[in-house]
Amino acid sequence: MLKAEQVALHRGSQNIFEDLSFVVHPGHKVGLVGNNGAGKSTLFHLITGDLTSDGGNLSLPAGWRVVHMAQHVEPSERPALEFVIDGHSQLRAVEQQIAALNDAAHNAGERLADLHAEFQDLDGHRAAANAGEILHGLGFSAQEFSRPYREFSGGMRIRLNLAQALMSPSELLLLDEPTNHLDLETTVWLEGWLRRFAGTLILIAHDRSLLDGVCDQILHLENGRAKTYRGDYSQFERQRAAALTQRQAAYDRQQQEIRRMRAFVDRFRAKASKARQAQSRLKALQRMETVAAVHAQSPYRFSFAEPERMSDPLLRLDEVSVGYDGRAIAQGIRASVLPGDRIGILGANGAGKSTLLKCLVGELDPLSGELTRGPHAKVGYFAQHQLETLRADRTALETIANAEPGQTGQWHRDYLGGWGFPATLAERPVDTLSGGERARLVLSLIALQRPALLILDEPTNHLDLQMREALALAMQEFSGALIVVSHDRTLLDRVVDRFWLVADGTVSSYTDDLQAYATPTTPAGTPNAIQPSPPTQGAARRKAAAAQRTLEKPYREKVRRLESEMEEVAGELSRTESRLADTDTYKRLSPDELDHLLAQAGNLRKSLERLEREWLEASEALERLAPPQPD
Repeated sequence: MLKAEQVALHRGSQNIFEDLSFVVHPGHKVGLVGNNGAGKSTLFHLITGDLTSDGGNLSLPAGWRVVHMAQHVEPSERPALEFVIDGHSQLRAVEQQIAALNDAAHNAGERLADLHAEFQDLDGHRAAANAGEILHGLGFSAQEFSRPYREFSGGMRIRLNLAQALMSPSELLLLDEPTNHLDLETTVWLEGWLRRFAGTLILIAHDRSLLDGVCDQILHLENGRAKTYRGDYSQFERQRAAALTQRQAAYDRQQQEIRRMRAFVDRFRAKASKARQAQSRLKALQRMETVAAVHAQSPYRFSFAEPERMSDPLLRLDEVSVGYDGRAIAQGIRASVLPGDRIGILGANGAGKSTLLKCLVGELDPLSGELTRGPHAKVGYFAQHQLETLRADRTALETIANAEPGQTGQWHRDYLGGWGFPATLAERPVDTLSGGERARLVLSLIALQRPALLILDEPTNHLDLQMREALALAMQEFSGALIVVSHDRTLLDRVVDRFWLVADGTVSSYTDDLQAYATPTTPAGTPNAIQPSPPTQGAARRKAAAAQRTLEKPYREKVRRLESEMEEVAGELSRTESRLADTDTYKRLSPDELDHLLAQAGNLRKSLERLEREWLEASEALERLAPPQPD
């Protein structure tokens, strides 16, 4: 187990950890949470040995391999697929030894045979296939497998770093904000991968849905100490809320927040233009009773102001096509955006979600069709690239003062305070701010514009859980229209009323809910069987035996059928993986053919897992049907 005993860490006059103690047992999946500056990433550095504590003891079992997702890697010409396989350092070492012996002049047959056996034990023949499936799951196309690492954007390099970490065999996997540069589809894929991971996981994430879907334990850092909670993040939040509500100040703020929300609902429940926001607030109230005390300590207090005027409709699209250089990514789009709309954009990576948003905000002209904007349809647009447009030499305070010169300096400070900028942070140059702090600053500038339509492209990247909660509440209260792309399922679930799906070269309404979109269908289990009676003597025994055989027959037939299907699928999977293990495959096949082959391998593996699960369930049901043996 991973064990911390009274660990202390000091940096100057600051006590980062003081009497930090906790235990993480093998196989547990732990969410590491805490406010910014609580020491989450610092704890990772202590575990990896990059930092040394000033006191106490932090121990790991002998032989545990610890893998940490790299945040910064020097750009290189290494192809993406090879870069990911490099994560399996032991396999690469064996490959190098085999290559060296093959080149050697002396006879090294016995050693070479041992190395080939070790290569086989390390699953070396499937390394390329495994790496390809990870890349495929993280949104890389087959034609990108051979692209050099240095040619990818910063966000895609982070994905490659994540892929390399997932490729690395480990007993302890440390992931620090792995979803910051993922979309919804790749986040869902990662969640499934982490659930299947057999080792111990410690995950830093600000994605509530990911923490709930993966973690069975929460480790909360606060005031230099750690406290462990059983269950997922929502369970942790409820437990912590129960403790916090014992503090009168936190409880009073909770009640004040609830009264404010109820007043909003009571005032606007019957008003058509506000009905959706009122319903969103009702949803929030259902959660508020148990979790408000947790967020009562939040440093964020802000809202999006009432638009000055709003057209109806704000936008209308008639047979619009969007794309670049004359090539349409999505076409034939017919849609309207009305005041009060809450629209979430769904679609796989590369389907055209961001391209559609750029067209809606006017950064990109339609290739064809007509996009009509109302005369009062001011747009507030958030995208990650806007973080780089901030003046690096200005402070946050100067940035707000420049955007709102008619207000006093105290107003500027108060306004920034609501967005989580205390005086010391507000007076720091922008180039010293973190990604999350820059994102908050950009959002605060958008709020000043009093837009009628908010268009947000992954607004939660780099934002902590408290900021995401505050942003969701502000979006619920916003009286204008909202269009959002986000991999944060909790945010989408709380603020979105309907979805547009960007897929197959067009945009359509998605009528199912978000859970159906994000959750793959799983086969039903075997029904519970009736337990047979014990055997009797003579004719009664023969009759009972015949009845027993009749009862067992469908399960025996099902077990035999599944065994046959498993053998067939396993053989096909073996042949497919052999093709993927052959380096010539990547030279002979076109990118589309390689994508198809990778998808085929993934589907076969899923089919085999499903058949094995059904076989196990049928076998267990058959065992339950067996009559009890006499003593």
